[in-house]
This record gives sequence, C-alpha cells and structure tokens, in this order.
Amino acid sequence: MNRIYGENRVRRMPIGELARKTGVSPDTLRYYEHEGLLPRPPRRASGYREYDEEAVGQVHFILRAKELGFSLEEIVDLLNLSSDAEYGVAGVKARASRRLGEIEKEIARLETIRARLASLVAACPGCGPLEGCPILSAIRAETAVSPCSCATGSKPA
Repeated sequence: MNRIYGENRVRRMPIGELARKTGVSPDTLRYYEHEGLLPRPPRRASGYREYDEEAVGQVHFILRAKELGFSLEEIVDLLNLSSDAEYGVAGVKARASRRLGEIEKEIARLETIRARLASLVAACPGCGPLEGCPILSAIRAETAVSPCSCATGSKPA
C-alpha cells in the first residue's frame, strides 16, 4: 500500500481508503464535505483529497448521530458544539432533548396508525367482493367500515 504523509508526518489517505475504513461511499464523503460535515481536506498536486485519521472519527460520529435520528443539519450543529468548551454540553443536551421530543411525537403518530391499521386488518375477512373490503373502503373514504362476512356473502352496512 502506498503511504502518503503530509506535514508533520501525519498519515494521509485517499478518499477510497477513508470510504473503506468507514463503510461510506466516496460520493457520500464528498457530499458530507460539501454540506460542511467534513472539513475540506488538503489535496495532492494531482487534485486528489488527502484525509487524516481524524476524518475516520468524524465520519463515525456522523454515522452514529444519524443512527440516533439526527438530521445532517443537526449533526453540523453537534459537530460545532463538540468543540465549544463553554456551551457545548448544554447545547448538545438541548438539541438531543428536542430530537427526543420529535421522536416521541413520531412514535405516538405511528402507534395511532398501527392501531387504525390493525383494526382494519381485523375487520377484513380477506375474501368476498372488493366493495366489501373495509381496508379499501377506509382508504377511499376514510370512514369506519364494518366487516363483511364471507360465509354469508353480506356486505357491510
């Protein structure tokens, strides 16, 4: 492997190596750089980017923050706060608390959807005429539909 060293003998790596070490595609790394999530690395005379080991840690930070549900914009804020000795911890907690609240609202919304869909699935016999399908009726009209009975062939009231 060709080892590239920059100033002060810092180990440098091309974008492909950073991609392999982090499991992120080179295009994604370029995007992170463009969006301010990764600092612009120095370049060789040929124009190729030269990343250092700090970039590996920063990409892992981004990936872990994404796993926690933070948007890329929020991750930029977290990265900035991570070097703010005076206000960083308070700012990080405030953003994480806000994100937690958003996640709790989304969970409540999904639980409502789940309950509604479970009710429709339970009401649907899985056979009979299409007009009698409570799932389709609910999607079309968003009204409560009683189940039909396949055995009797009756339609909902």
